[in-house]
Amino acid sequence: MFLLLLAVLGMIILYRWHRQSQILENVTDKYVFITGCDSGFGNLLAKQLDRRGMKVLAACLTQTGAENLKKETSSRLKTTILDVTDTTSVSSAVKWVSATVGNAGLWGLVNNAGIITAAFPNEWQTREDFFRDLNVNFLGAVDVTVQLLHLVRKAQGRVVNVSSAAGRIAVVGGGYCPSKSAVEAFSDSLRRDMHGFGVKVSIVEPGVFQTQMTLTLDPYVKNQTSHWDKLPPKIKEDYGEDYFKQYIKVLRLIMGMASPKINKVPDCMEHALTAVHPWTRYSPGWDSKLFFIPLSYLPTFISDYFSDYIHYLFAPKRVQTPA
Repeated sequence: MFLLLLAVLGMIILYRWHRQSQILENVTDKYVFITGCDSGFGNLLAKQLDRRGMKVLAACLTQTGAENLKKETSSRLKTTILDVTDTTSVSSAVKWVSATVGNAGLWGLVNNAGIITAAFPNEWQTREDFFRDLNVNFLGAVDVTVQLLHLVRKAQGRVVNVSSAAGRIAVVGGGYCPSKSAVEAFSDSLRRDMHGFGVKVSIVEPGVFQTQMTLTLDPYVKNQTSHWDKLPPKIKEDYGEDYFKQYIKVLRLIMGMASPKINKVPDCMEHALTAVHPWTRYSPGWDSKLFFIPLSYLPTFISDYFSDYIHYLFAPKRVQTPA
């Protein structure tokens, strides 16, 4: 009986591998629009798809980013300037994409643009701190998607949304994790909306990689005193400076986990765009596959024990039990 079950499991794994290994034969006539191509995952994906002969429409935040990308790619790749937080900028980019793709429609939309502005405990941050991350990572992706979706439907194409393993397990405070959780929910509802139109929606949930966004944590590690000094007196009194120093150690730990193999993420994006049967979810990175994603399925008290470093390992000494 055990051998029979093992054989069935092996056949299922083999079937899934064969199914996911099937790649579309003709992709050189397909347009793909990617946000956040100045650096990181979006930049690498734009170059990869360009080498495959696809018609890449790369959106960069800065003119410098656009010019540098064009220097490293073929004449097929076209760039535009896009600030996903500015709906006027989004509308302008949509008009440019529409004029470029014409009747072919848009085969792929990759919502890659993302930031992390702060990673301190929630109480140490303001509404504006939360809004900055939500505005780029979630609301920006929603705006771009809603305005371009008619072109994707026309091509019966793909939408690839970049979430994060931190969208499953909130390892730090602030707006980053909530914004990525929102991307997860948006992607799920969008997938159901688009199923009848032949449009496939995939979510990429990377672990921690050494990108420009990860390096944003550097100031919090290097400028410890200045950040502590800016906190309200009541916060500093209740938490204590030792807590702050321990939190910095946690950020160092997270940065130390960052993988240099950032090509794993654009490889997943490419598969989502070019596979006959793309995965619904991709989890690039060993920490995503073996730590964050499995923990998200466990009972809360277990996932809290392993993932909430601050409250279990570095809890404030002044916490008192309510009377």
